[in-house]
Amino acid sequence: MPAAPTPPEPTVEAAPQPRPITLPEGLQPRPVPSSAGIRVFIGPANHAGQGFQWARALERTAEDVSAVSFAPTREAGFSFEVDYTVPVGIYWDNEIWARDQLGYLTDSFTHVVFEAEQPLLGVFMREDFSTEARLLRDRGVHIATICHGSDIRLPSRHIQENPWSPFLVPGYRKTKELEVLARLNARRLAELEAPVFVSTPDLLDDLPSATWCPVVVEPRRWRAERPATHALPVVVHAPSRAEVKGTDLIEPTLEQLHAEGIIEYRRITKIPSAKMPAVYQAADIVLDQFRIGSYGVAACEAMAAGCVVLGNIRDSVREHVAQSTGLDVPIVQADPDTLSTVLRDLLDAREGWPTVAADGVNFVDQVHDGTRSAEVLGAFLGTSR
Repeated sequence: MPAAPTPPEPTVEAAPQPRPITLPEGLQPRPVPSSAGIRVFIGPANHAGQGFQWARALERTAEDVSAVSFAPTREAGFSFEVDYTVPVGIYWDNEIWARDQLGYLTDSFTHVVFEAEQPLLGVFMREDFSTEARLLRDRGVHIATICHGSDIRLPSRHIQENPWSPFLVPGYRKTKELEVLARLNARRLAELEAPVFVSTPDLLDDLPSATWCPVVVEPRRWRAERPATHALPVVVHAPSRAEVKGTDLIEPTLEQLHAEGIIEYRRITKIPSAKMPAVYQAADIVLDQFRIGSYGVAACEAMAAGCVVLGNIRDSVREHVAQSTGLDVPIVQADPDTLSTVLRDLLDAREGWPTVAADGVNFVDQVHDGTRSAEVLGAFLGTSR
């Protein structure tokens, strides 16, 4: 009888190797906060560089505070300054980075400010900033939120009081999704029960219990020795988003005045933020926005540069600013229906431009240089006097 075959050696499967807990190569090192008693992390939106500006304002004016701003790097962005960034792909979908980021936030900071109700850990916690906020709060970190605009502005409310609302434009593609987003964010904010700030006063219509934290510009960056007023006034409009700014509503008037030879109209597009001071310093009049009913960073920059600024500002916004600051918003009121008349009257009264421009410079110095913003945030940080 043939010998039985030798049974094969038992196969020993290699133990699964643990996934290496290492960060992707080439990332910017995370900033190491100072030894200040209050250490603040602000992100991840940095719209118009505001996260960075609020961080610097806190460090300039509050005692024993250090701050770090964060936003992912996006292609074709405006390249605003920020303290810490990672590629947007890493931010959204790298679990190793997200876990490390969570540890960084927990171990390094006493306070975290979520911007625009956006997550700090990408999809790691289902893209839900409120889940992240609760986890950080459970670990001893104080949390707050700051709304920027479309994250909380409810289209169905906005159209009731704003006849030029962008949400009334037929086919405006974002209206339905922004309605859903704003309602979701409002619900999450209410359930979170954390301090809420808004960057522009019109957003108090959507969140009456919130606190206005003014946007910040650097007055010295925009200020320069201005040339004499041009014989042919230079009128500038620089829409970051033309459909929201109302460019289609005002441009026919500007083109008509340009064709009549009484202004030089310049529409500014795709200019890096670093070059905008020169644009405004070469302008006499700047037209801001005509659909939302408020004002923001661009108008403040133009005022800081000494321009006469026109825009459509709702009465409720002007009233809130006056009550909060004791100052009137020095933006010349015009809406799409009155723009031609207002501009022509302004062109006939050039002797008054220096006063309007000086009021704008003073307004930015008093309200938007960061001092007031740091005071407002100080109530959250416990630094208010």
